[in-house]
Amino acid sequence: MSQAAFEISEFELLNAKNSWISKSCLKDTNKVECRPVLPVKDEKNVLVTSALPYVNNVPHLGNIIGCVLSADVFARYCRLRGWNTLYISGTDEYGTATETKALEEKLTPQQICDKYFNIHSEIYKWFNISFDHFGRTTSSKQTEIVQEIFKKVHNNGYTTTASMEQLLCENCDRFLADRFVEGTCPLCKYEDARGDQCDGCGHLINATELLKPRCKVCQKTPVIRSSQQLFLNLPKVEAKLNDWVDKSGDDWSYNAKVITKSWLKDGLKERCITRDLKWGIPVPLEDFKSKVFYVWFDAPIGYMSMSAAYTSEWRKWWQPEDDTKITYYQFMAKDNVPFHSVMFPVCLFSTEQNYTMVNHIMATEYLNYEDGKFSKSRGIGVFGNDAQDTGLPADVFRFYLLFVRPESQDSSFSWADLATKNNSELLNNLGNFCNRALSFLEKFFDCVVPEIQLGHDELTLLALVTRDLKEYINMLDKAKLRDGLRLILSISRHGNQYMQFQKPWVLIKGSNEEKIRAGTVIGLSCNLVCLLAVMLQPYMPQTVDVIGKQLNIDISTFLLNNFVSVFLPPGHKIGKPAPLFEKIDPSVVNQLKSRFAGKQKSQEKELAVASGLDLKQITTVEQMEEAISKQGDTVRQLKQSGAQKGEWEPYVKTLLEMKKSLEQMKLASNPISIEDLEEEISKQGDKVRKLKEAKVEKSELQPEIDLLIQLKSKLSISKGIPVENGQKKKQKPTKK
Repeated sequence: MSQAAFEISEFELLNAKNSWISKSCLKDTNKVECRPVLPVKDEKNVLVTSALPYVNNVPHLGNIIGCVLSADVFARYCRLRGWNTLYISGTDEYGTATETKALEEKLTPQQICDKYFNIHSEIYKWFNISFDHFGRTTSSKQTEIVQEIFKKVHNNGYTTTASMEQLLCENCDRFLADRFVEGTCPLCKYEDARGDQCDGCGHLINATELLKPRCKVCQKTPVIRSSQQLFLNLPKVEAKLNDWVDKSGDDWSYNAKVITKSWLKDGLKERCITRDLKWGIPVPLEDFKSKVFYVWFDAPIGYMSMSAAYTSEWRKWWQPEDDTKITYYQFMAKDNVPFHSVMFPVCLFSTEQNYTMVNHIMATEYLNYEDGKFSKSRGIGVFGNDAQDTGLPADVFRFYLLFVRPESQDSSFSWADLATKNNSELLNNLGNFCNRALSFLEKFFDCVVPEIQLGHDELTLLALVTRDLKEYINMLDKAKLRDGLRLILSISRHGNQYMQFQKPWVLIKGSNEEKIRAGTVIGLSCNLVCLLAVMLQPYMPQTVDVIGKQLNIDISTFLLNNFVSVFLPPGHKIGKPAPLFEKIDPSVVNQLKSRFAGKQKSQEKELAVASGLDLKQITTVEQMEEAISKQGDTVRQLKQSGAQKGEWEPYVKTLLEMKKSLEQMKLASNPISIEDLEEEISKQGDKVRKLKEAKVEKSELQPEIDLLIQLKSKLSISKGIPVENGQKKKQKPTKK
C-alpha cells in the first residue's frame, strides 16, 4: 500500500472493520418520499435556490456553473443524505434587457421570454439539472406575491417618494432605464457600462451617473428629465440588517461576506424600486399606476412565486411554523450577491413578518473562457446549446466545470485542459479502476461477487477510504463542491493502488488460497466501485446510471454515510462491464477550440509567430515540437541581430504559450496517472538528494534537477494547479 497506509491508527482500523461487518448504507424502505416536497417537523429541511438566469440570451458555461449547476450538485447531495430537499429556480424575465432584446429580434417582450425560456429549459435538461420546479417571473403568481409584499412594505412605512432625474431619449420618446442606456462608468471609466451596473468593475450605478451616455437603440445622446419614483428606505432597516449579517454571514462564502461588508461599510442609501417602463409588474398605487417595479425588487421574490407554482402549500417553506426549521442555501455568481444579501433581506424585514431568511450564500468568482471572458451579451465563449453539439457527454462538461469551479478565485475553461482532465482523471483513474474490477469479476468469477475475507491490507484500504469519505461529507456540507470531487478521485486512486499492489491477476493463477485471496481483492474493489457511484451521484448522474446497470443494482437505494459498509454482498451478480469514458484526442481539442474561439479569433491573428507557421493547423505533438523548434530559431535570430526588446518579446511570449500547449497535448494524448507521476517525482527527488550529498559537478547535477522540475510541472498540470512560467528570481541577501 501507499506510505499513508503506515499512518493509519488502530482505532481507524477497528472502526473500518466494525462498519464493514455491522452497518448498512441502505435507505429506510419504510420512509415514503412525498410529492410535492414539503418541510417536515423534526427533520432536516433544506431549501435550495439558484440565482435566476436572465432570459435575454442563451446561458454560457460560466452562467451554468455559477448558479444552476452548483445548486444542482448541492441539492442532489442533500437528497443523497436523506434530507428533505426542495430545489427551485427559473428565468428572470422582466426589465429593460428583455425589451432591448425584443427590439433587436423584432418580437414582443413576451415572445422573447417564451422563446428563451424554452431554450433555457432544454439546456438545463441536457445538463441534467434536477430542479423540483423551474419557473418564470412572468406569471400571475409572481405579480400577486410581489404586490402583496410591496403593500406590506409600503403600509409599514418603509417606502419614500422622491423626484428622480432620469435620462430621456427624445428621438425614441423613451426613458432610458437600466440597459436602454450605455456610457462610461464614473468609477472605473469602462466605456460600455450599463445604466444599472458596470460590467467593468461590478458596481451598481444610476443611469444619470454615466459619462457620455448614449441611447442603446438609436445611439443618440439623451437629456435629463425628472420623474416621481418610489424608494425603499434601506437606512431604516440598516441596524437590523447589520445584526442579521453578523449572525448569518459566517456560513457564507468568503466573497459573499466581503462584498456585503463593503456595501454596509459606508452606510446604506435609499434605492429606487420603480421604473417608467411598460414591461414589468405594475405598481399597485394610484399615483404610480403607469410605472412598474424595478427588476431587482421583483426578481428575488420569484423564488416564492416559483415555489407557489410548484405547490399551493408554498408558505410552509417560506413562512414555516415555529417548530419547523428550514435551512436555506442560495447559489450565485458574485455579481448577484448585493441583491441577495442586502436588497432581498431588506424587503423581507420591511414586511415585519417572519419569512425564511437565507442561511448560506454560496457565491462563485468568474469562469473565464480560454484567454478571454464569457460575455452573454457579446457572444464570446461556449454557450449551453453549443455544448450539446460537441459530441461530448453532459457528464464530461459537468465534471470539468465542477473541477475548475471558481470557488475562491477566477478560473478558466480550457479545451486542452478539459481533455487532460478527461483522459487522466476520468479515463485513466476513475474509469480504469471501475472497468478493471468489474471485468476481472466477469472473467474469473462469472460476474458473481465472491466472499471477502478482511485482512490487514483490506482494513487499511477501508480506513483510507473512510478518511476521504468523511472529508467528502465535510466539504459538501460546506458546499465546497470542487474539493468533494477531488476526494472521489482520491478514493479511486486508492482502489487502483490496492489492485496494483495485490496483483489479483497473479493470485488467480496460484494455489486455492491465493485464488480465495484474489476473490477478496476483487470483491472489495467492486464494492468500492459501488461506493464511488454513490458519491458520484451529485456530480455525474448519467455515469452513475451506467455504473448501476453494470453493477446490476439501483444506486439510488443507498444513503451516504460517513462509513463504508457492504454494498454488494457475496453472491450478488453484476451485469456486463464496459468502459465508462472515451479518450479525447488532441485533434478534437484543436477542432473544438477553433470552432468556439469567439473573441480569441482576433487574438490569434495578433500572435507573433515564425514565418510560415500556422498554429491553427497543428494537431499533433510532433507538429507542435517542430513548430516550437522553428519559433525558437526565430527568437534566437532576432536577439542575435540586435533587435529591440519590443520586437522579439512577442515572439518569446508565443513560444512560451506553444510550450505550454505542447505539455497539455502530451498529457491529453498519453495521460500519466497522478500516482505514477508522484512515484517518479519521489524517485527523482531521492536521486537529486544523493547527487547533492555526493557533491557532484553542477554539469552532472543540473540535468537531474531540470527533470525533477519537469515532472513536478506535469503533476501540477494533471492536478489542475497553475504552473508559473520561468523560475523565480533569487532574492539578494539583506545587508546587516
